[in-house]
Amino acid sequence: MTSDVIPAPRRSPALSATPRVPLRLAVLSIAGFWILYFLLNSVRTSIEEGGWQWPAMGRRVFVTLAGMGLTFLLCLVLRRLEGRSMGVLVTTGFLAAIPVSIAYASVNYAAFYIIYPIAMAADEVDWHSKKELLPIAIICGLAFSWYFFIVAWSVLYIALSYATRVRHAERRAAEFRAAAQSAQLRALRYQINPHFLFNTLNSLSSLILSHRTDEAERMLMNLSTFFRTSLTSDPTEDVPLADEIRLQRLYLDIEKTRFRDRLKVQIDLPRALETVPVPALILQPLVENAIKHGVARSMRPVTIGIRAHEEGGRVRLTVEDDGEPAAAPAGGHGVGLRNVRERLDARFDGAAAFRSGQRPGGGFSVELTLPLAREAVPV
Repeated sequence: MTSDVIPAPRRSPALSATPRVPLRLAVLSIAGFWILYFLLNSVRTSIEEGGWQWPAMGRRVFVTLAGMGLTFLLCLVLRRLEGRSMGVLVTTGFLAAIPVSIAYASVNYAAFYIIYPIAMAADEVDWHSKKELLPIAIICGLAFSWYFFIVAWSVLYIALSYATRVRHAERRAAEFRAAAQSAQLRALRYQINPHFLFNTLNSLSSLILSHRTDEAERMLMNLSTFFRTSLTSDPTEDVPLADEIRLQRLYLDIEKTRFRDRLKVQIDLPRALETVPVPALILQPLVENAIKHGVARSMRPVTIGIRAHEEGGRVRLTVEDDGEPAAAPAGGHGVGLRNVRERLDARFDGAAAFRSGQRPGGGFSVELTLPLAREAVPV
């Protein structure tokens, strides 16, 4: 039997790369931090010194823009380390804030104490001169106070980075869950009963040896069509219910060549349900089960029925046979039935129901209840 290689799921490039804070969000956080500083500092200075300080506004804008630029350099450093541990990121943020604070304090000192000192700054310079303190002392004092402001932004960025990692992990988990579900569906779908192929080939050989070539040719064509249809379609996609039942008719026609008058088929599919989407080959294990436990073990004619009807906004599918009670699998826990149950759980995440058991008059019945979707694929 030919084996199918299940391809590895493709991962999107966004999920394969190191998760990083979007650059646009980082820039907006920098701009928001410094604009807030600019407004608060302007309001505080105007209150302390009386009146709005329009002459100092240009220099304040300049140092604010310089602060944005220096913080952006810090941002670039942190972005290069976003693939590292949070401990490395936090340590880098606290250490890198030191030179950034010193650089900003130097720019601030040059703008307000040297190039065009305001009255308050001039008084402060005089005070430091009397104390014989060097300008470096002023810069260090400014840097110390600004260090905590810069660190506050670093903490914000690290928090954004952590949130980005969490979202990335959630997306990857969702992708892996989808990939696992897809792999599960494929694995379950490709569990084709080897006994069916073995018995069919034996029957085909018997037909040829008996010179019943027309029946052998028809059986061979049906077998070819059945395997081509069942193995080439995507096992993770749905098919119209009419197509699913058409494939089961094909399978039953193949088995009818083996069992002849011992196998009878009844199919009831309302026209309104023909386009309802169902998982591909979801009925196949149920029909195989009815053949194996109902028809093959009985010496009298056995009828296999496939029925569909709508009930309460859901579609109910039934596969049953009227074989001997002793021939049915006890408790309905065969491999084929377990296959169907697991596929329904994976496909509908608990929204579908599975019920199986002995029929009162003999035989076995399996009932599937699926969510009813009208936007079906075309027949």
